[in-house]
Amino acid sequence: MSIVAIVGRPNVGKSTFFNRLIQRREAIVDAVSGVTRDRHYGKTDWNGKEFSVIDTGGYVLGSDDVFEAEIDKQVELAIEEADVILFLVDVEAGVTGMDEDVASLLRRVNKPVFLVVNKVDNAMREENAVEFYSLGLGNYYTIASISGSGTGDLLDALVEALPEEEAAEESILPRFAVVGRPNAGKSSFINALIGENRYIVTDIAGTTRDSIDTRYNRFGFEFNLVDTAGIRRKAKVKEDLEFYSVMRSVRAIEHCDVCLVVLDATRGFDGQVQNIFWLAERNRKGIVILVNKWDLVEKDHKSTREFEKAIMEQMEPFTDVPIVFISALTKQRVYKAIETAVQVYENRSKRIKTSELNDLMLPLIEAYPPPANKGKYIKIKYCMQLPTPHPQFAFFCNLPQYVKEPYKRFIENKLRENFDFKGVPIAVYFRKK
Repeated sequence: MSIVAIVGRPNVGKSTFFNRLIQRREAIVDAVSGVTRDRHYGKTDWNGKEFSVIDTGGYVLGSDDVFEAEIDKQVELAIEEADVILFLVDVEAGVTGMDEDVASLLRRVNKPVFLVVNKVDNAMREENAVEFYSLGLGNYYTIASISGSGTGDLLDALVEALPEEEAAEESILPRFAVVGRPNAGKSSFINALIGENRYIVTDIAGTTRDSIDTRYNRFGFEFNLVDTAGIRRKAKVKEDLEFYSVMRSVRAIEHCDVCLVVLDATRGFDGQVQNIFWLAERNRKGIVILVNKWDLVEKDHKSTREFEKAIMEQMEPFTDVPIVFISALTKQRVYKAIETAVQVYENRSKRIKTSELNDLMLPLIEAYPPPANKGKYIKIKYCMQLPTPHPQFAFFCNLPQYVKEPYKRFIENKLRENFDFKGVPIAVYFRKK
């Protein structure tokens, strides 16, 4: 996916514009300059073209503020990674020395740069914007990021400048992302699976930085395996490189079909692994839990069952997830892990005939109807699977607004009992017939 970076000096409205593009109030906006320190990533689309947007902190050269030097590094890294750059300036303040510093940086960049004059919300300000020609970046676009005025023309030109996405041959193959916290053994697992030391493995957390694809074609299976950097809590992420690595790992989750969540058996299903698990679940991905380093754990005949039970308690209410105990070092059950992931992928792609679904679910619903609400009875007459990449079901009834969450879970459980959706999140909707 193409990347667009929003850059400029502090307090020109970058975060406001970023929030407008992604249609969520994700970046903090305040009249005080320097509020944004880290880079924010978001996804948006225009005219059918999807792209990522990076919101950066204000660029200030030569400041004594300890944060400014770090913010400048972040801005330079964002410019380096982006395909197109939006340089925001403020018509109220006019051309400032800091604007000229940013313009000087961008003139050396061999990428499309759009000069965007913000806060232009009347005709007088439209005239005042002319002075920004002096920055030497050619024509400019005038917008008001608070109201959205002028953003349509800018986005039309922006999507024209985005590079054409190559239709990679691998894109038709299923994508399995190997994710987890640092040092859980993700690269070791892939090395064990492909039978060669393709990825560097050390005891140092954070050895893997990029999300790298490997095509796997053995034993009748063919798919892309994506090795990712370890995901740590945001507060623990200090280096710029690690920040990018974590973002790429999150993006790998968003664009895969099945997540293999690798956890260290000596650490257990801790808070950060749970965050990764719920991120995959929110994105409706197939999930397999791989308990690695199982050879390092002292075991008895109950260890596996107790470990599974502890994980299940943390995953409630979505407990229909396969758990495989492996050792990447001894290659114990690594092929079982892949067999399970392939099965989960097939479950996620499963289509159930509408007639079969109705024949099974309607008698069940008749036997256990939704509870009456305010003296009104809910009658469910018909159901179908929606044509989406992951399992979603619509149940048509007279009063969908009265169907409560417990009954939705009851329906989901019945779907899981009768059709194999192990490892796959299911969405159940009630609609007006």
